[in-house]
Amino acid sequence: MSYSGFNTPQKEDKKTISSRKKYKISIIVSDWNKQITSKLLKGAVETLTHQGILNENIFITQVPGSFELIFEAKKKSKDSIFDSIIVIGCLIKGETKHFKYLCKSVSYSIAKINLKSSIPVIFCVLMDENIKQSIERSGGRIGNKGVDAAYTSLKMMELNKS
Repeated sequence: MSYSGFNTPQKEDKKTISSRKKYKISIIVSDWNKQITSKLLKGAVETLTHQGILNENIFITQVPGSFELIFEAKKKSKDSIFDSIIVIGCLIKGETKHFKYLCKSVSYSIAKINLKSSIPVIFCVLMDENIKQSIERSGGRIGNKGVDAAYTSLKMMELNKS
């Protein structure tokens, strides 16, 4: 597992890892730019299971694109069975203004859901200038932002329970 270092995990004891077995996590992943989002998803799931989350407590929902993450995150945030939500997507700049509007809409809407939700909604949507940057941030030279999102989710669930 490679991570960027921002959420570098601390050495955790077996009791902390064992206590995470009860956590339930919803991961909502965009099918758009699947060659990137699948790597982010893999990094997140591997990290969560390595850190004590049971496979049967990780619920993955696929949506067509990053814009659809908003609706599904809103829906899941109202479902009382989850302790955290991770949204995974990848937007890559093209020739039109579409990228700018999507980036703004997705980030603003997920933040708004986070403000209204009683559980953390973790943002793992890459917004890159080109495919090379996305590759570097999904398991390449810079690490895997899916791993970072998983560690953020763990930390925020624990803060939310304290």
